[in-house]
Amino acid sequence: MNHFSKTLATLLLALTITAPALGQSTQASKSSAVSVPSGDVDKVDIAKKLANPIANMISVPLQYEFSRGVGKNQGGSEQTLLFQPVAPFDLGGGDTFIVRPIVAGAREVSVQNAAGQSFSGYGIASVTLESFYAPNTNSSWIWGVGPYAQSPSGNSGKFGSQQTGAGVTAVVLNRAGPWTYGALGYQSWGVGGNPSFGTQNNLYGQPFIAYTTKTAWTLTANMEAQYNYDARRTSNPLYAGVSKLMVFDGVPFQFGAGPMYYVSNTPGGPSGWGARATATVVILK
Repeated sequence: MNHFSKTLATLLLALTITAPALGQSTQASKSSAVSVPSGDVDKVDIAKKLANPIANMISVPLQYEFSRGVGKNQGGSEQTLLFQPVAPFDLGGGDTFIVRPIVAGAREVSVQNAAGQSFSGYGIASVTLESFYAPNTNSSWIWGVGPYAQSPSGNSGKFGSQQTGAGVTAVVLNRAGPWTYGALGYQSWGVGGNPSFGTQNNLYGQPFIAYTTKTAWTLTANMEAQYNYDARRTSNPLYAGVSKLMVFDGVPFQFGAGPMYYVSNTPGGPSGWGARATATVVILK
């Protein structure tokens, strides 16, 4: 088993430990919480909620991404693994507070730096905390806003900025029948750390759209544009994928995959075509 496989196994073990704990610590909102019906689990309803980043539902996604064209000569590749559990907390009256920590692991192969030297290795790229206060709007349109923070978590500079970032994140979306569409974004400022490997002065925007069928298939497309004020460059990957919600022994799982393409990139960052795959477990309340 190589080092990256060990990292994957460790995160999967953490998923199984974390998920039940989240389920015990979170209250359900009567207006939007997912519950287990007396008959079959409502797979379509759960699939539609998974398309909503601030749904009142505990989920534990694991996302794998492969990118190429990395490095000064664009001859390297990068694999990332994101562990990003979503935990909602009931504030009463239909209002919720959603916390989404994200741990990003990375493995790079044959990535050439500015000095012309090639690097291969793996490590933790960053630890991010996104949060949203989402009031009850009594409408198909909903929104959320909250603090944002990112730590390099001992990053050597090989996998991104060594700065700590802080800012604000926000989302607005509409749920119209089988459609879910909207935009998520954040503004981050560097608040300390070494800027030699990039800064945390970033503006991020992610418009998204998803369509869920009556058989719990979901078609998704999004754009994840991040502009760095210091480099004055934008990394802009487009993603289109398909996912399927299935139930195993009463536990919903969603599996998805699709291609991605970098319309633009920052110096040394990924370029061209890549791919993404996700696996998500849902904790019913």
